Amino acid sequence: MPQPKQRRTTAGTTTRGGAAGAVDYEALARFRYQLRTFLAFSEQAAKQAGLTPQQHQALLGIKGFVRPGPATIGDIARFLLVRHHSAVELVDRMVKLGLISRLADPEDGRRVLLKLTQKGEQKLQSLSRKNVEELRRAASPALRRLLKSSSQPGES
Repeated sequence: MPQPKQRRTTAGTTTRGGAAGAVDYEALARFRYQLRTFLAFSEQAAKQAGLTPQQHQALLGIKGFVRPGPATIGDIARFLLVRHHSAVELVDRMVKLGLISRLADPEDGRRVLLKLTQKGEQKLQSLSRKNVEELRRAASPALRRLLKSSSQPGES
């Protein structure tokens, strides 16, 4: 079966096929590189703040992933893409560090709700500011370019 003819895009990258469904591989590669760069930055910032990257992510998940209401250990497991028992161990360590507290669910005594302590709030706020600043500095141009280059027919 013959291969579709290659064409050069305005960015100088080669795509296969026609304009509809064309992928800007250069933009995608650059965006993925910038994602990895951002993750490395974020992990290093967490370490400098005295946290593991997973602890930082757990704080972020507790604060922002579950709406409405407090997060549970199950929510953290889903947010971090880990097994429930791994989330339990992580929560245990974070409670010992004074980053989060456990609360009994008033509606279901079997459930444990998680809340950031003042120390956890302060660490998360500091790291979040650094992460947002880094995203504004580095990732936004690549994301805009990728989304623009990959728009489907009928999208603007």
